Amino acid sequence: MPLAIDLLSELCSLPGAPGREEPIRRRVIEEVRPWVDDLYVDNMGNVVALKKGKTRKKVMAAAHMDEIAFMVTHIGSNGYARFHTLGGFDPKTLTAQRVIVHGKREMMGVMGSKPIHIMSPEDRKKPPQIKDYFIDFGLPYEEVIKWVSVGDVVTRDRDLIVLGDCVSSKSLDNRISVFILIEALKTMTTPAHDFYAVFTVQEEVGLRGATAVTRALNPDIGIGLDTTIANDTPSAKAHEMVTSLGKGAAIKIYDSSVVTDIRMVRFMEKMAEEAGIIFQREILPRGGTDTGALQRSGDGAIVGCISVPTRHIHSVVEMVHQEDVQGCITLLKACVERMDEFQEEW
Repeated sequence: MPLAIDLLSELCSLPGAPGREEPIRRRVIEEVRPWVDDLYVDNMGNVVALKKGKTRKKVMAAAHMDEIAFMVTHIGSNGYARFHTLGGFDPKTLTAQRVIVHGKREMMGVMGSKPIHIMSPEDRKKPPQIKDYFIDFGLPYEEVIKWVSVGDVVTRDRDLIVLGDCVSSKSLDNRISVFILIEALKTMTTPAHDFYAVFTVQEEVGLRGATAVTRALNPDIGIGLDTTIANDTPSAKAHEMVTSLGKGAAIKIYDSSVVTDIRMVRFMEKMAEEAGIIFQREILPRGGTDTGALQRSGDGAIVGCISVPTRHIHSVVEMVHQEDVQGCITLLKACVERMDEFQEEW
């Protein structure tokens, strides 16, 4: 079944810096509302959509809406802006990038730094740092401050493209999981238990939205939805790859925020095998997900996570394989519809 590329492209393009998720939140609500029985936005801005099940037991899935971004911290007399990061960045990915400052109106800018031509030999040997970069609007100070203020958020500018069997875009972390959760809701029959599809905020700055909504809902079972590393590239050794594109949905065993419940791992693997979904196990040495917040609900939850293998993560050319994405949609749907078959006994 082909993916709805136009919807995915739109989801990736909409701005949603941590704490400033309004544009993507509005689109998610519009897309999800026809497919659920109830929907609300909590105080933090999480979108909570309920699809009623056969029992009142609570199953919650979380996909974060926010993307890594920046916040303006200073505007110099020369019109250049300095910024603070919102989420984790590899500084070298900032070179020669276009950005959008969301001020009184949207302002295009480019990331600038010292040209290599005037670097000393010592400077050339040093890896770039965030502090080396600034935003250039091509305008004098007097024009910049009409539209840009300290505290404005900044997102990256890059369109989604199809590359062979893959798609590449900014913000696939984690708009691809937002897409997966939406598409699963559209095709889902009656869930085994009440299903809370939650689109969370501020994951990139510490799982903040998921922490709040999990405390409020206190789910019995939690399913995280996020990207994971696919380091299946020429320089990687086999044990460094984590996952590979085209080898199926990833079922998480571990990341730095969670050790998933082995009962849920086995259940997800059983659902995948019976549905003919190829899958791979994922152990992510560094990097956390909303799954960790789901696990720490009021009474503690049984948790698992479906991950999307992603190359070039936290860059503007993140890449996923379309068949892996479809496998994640099908696996999530199967798990939610058949969660009454989950065996809680140890």
